[in-house]
Amino acid sequence: MPDTTTDTLEGPLAGTLVVDLSRALAGPHAAMMLGDLGARVIKIENPGTGDDTRGWGPPFVGPAENPQATYFLSCNRNKESVALDLKSDDGVQVLRALVERADVLVENFRPGVLDRLGFSVEELHRLNPRLVVLSITGFGHDGPESRRSGYDQIVQGEAGLMSLTGSGPEDPQRVGVPIADLLAGMNGAYGALAALYERERTGQGKVVRTSLLSSVVGVHAFQGTRATVAHEVPAAQGNHHPSIAPYGLFSCRGGKVQISVGSEKLWRTFAQAFGIDPERAGFASNADRVRNRRAVIEAVEEVFAAHGPEELLEHLAELGIPAGKVRTLDEVYAWEQVRSQGLVVGVEHEVLGPVELPGPAVRFFAPGDADETTRRAHAAPPVLDQHGGSVRAWLGTTGPGTTPRPKEARR
Repeated sequence: MPDTTTDTLEGPLAGTLVVDLSRALAGPHAAMMLGDLGARVIKIENPGTGDDTRGWGPPFVGPAENPQATYFLSCNRNKESVALDLKSDDGVQVLRALVERADVLVENFRPGVLDRLGFSVEELHRLNPRLVVLSITGFGHDGPESRRSGYDQIVQGEAGLMSLTGSGPEDPQRVGVPIADLLAGMNGAYGALAALYERERTGQGKVVRTSLLSSVVGVHAFQGTRATVAHEVPAAQGNHHPSIAPYGLFSCRGGKVQISVGSEKLWRTFAQAFGIDPERAGFASNADRVRNRRAVIEAVEEVFAAHGPEELLEHLAELGIPAGKVRTLDEVYAWEQVRSQGLVVGVEHEVLGPVELPGPAVRFFAPGDADETTRRAHAAPPVLDQHGGSVRAWLGTTGPGTTPRPKEARR
């Protein structure tokens, strides 16, 4: 990856410097999102081993003498890597120089760890009053269980998500991606952007805090209000919506399709097209159909049994009924609609050469949709300390015993 500065990138955060002290997934995902928006992201890693996710696998790809973990590749695009021992004078010196220049610092240590390293929030803001500090923990920064280590599946269970996921109440299941980590990363990036916006008005950096726990509880949505307002205890019930029917995964001849009949108008259209009486007892309203979900599923699957998936999907599209298939990930990344949205990006990796990665979810356009201003040139996830030399040269800290050059004038 070519060396970059805050002036050479594109996107709405071009000119912004992010120091990423985080590891594993939540913090790195937040920092990657900021990098996708055009920020220069410098990732600080432990010498020798690097981020924990460099060892998370299989799968590993590349040469046997230098295998690369696909897990690490998933959350570290658009970053530079610098290996620093933060317990050494040299590591402290380089980090201090970076903090003085940075706009955002991302960290996901347990509460108190950064203080013990000599970089308390007070010290960070003494070095750079404009710095936005994004801090992500597992269970929150305070409260009786704040010091618990936060790992995704543990939090999925503790925050109630697994009780809502699975074939039934006795079959709790984790979501198939580390959703607690990813949501915490997204909330962290969202909070950091808000703090940067506020800084334009106040000139002062803020501390942004989020956690895996708060991020999962924050997306309970209608299941949460079922508990807090209706005083029900929601439970897993498989692939059918708890409040809308028919809405879910249905068997047909030789496969399965998903449908979402989300209004009474759609219900009448759907039912009449497939020979179901829309006013049948127990089917006349959505509330009736939810109460009689099993009978609704049986009625739909009975008429679907005569049709294959592709035939059904074509007919449902003609009727205007939202419907779809369940794709495997290889099908997803080959799908032209996915590629048209910039959701697959090509990069040149230092070890692997040209590879494709999942791309960012947000795009930007000039008024009138004339020109896309999204960051187009993406950088591969770095190998460990790939940019140690270039970043030290930029800072003027070439090794132990050197003195950082004076902080450049901030824009």
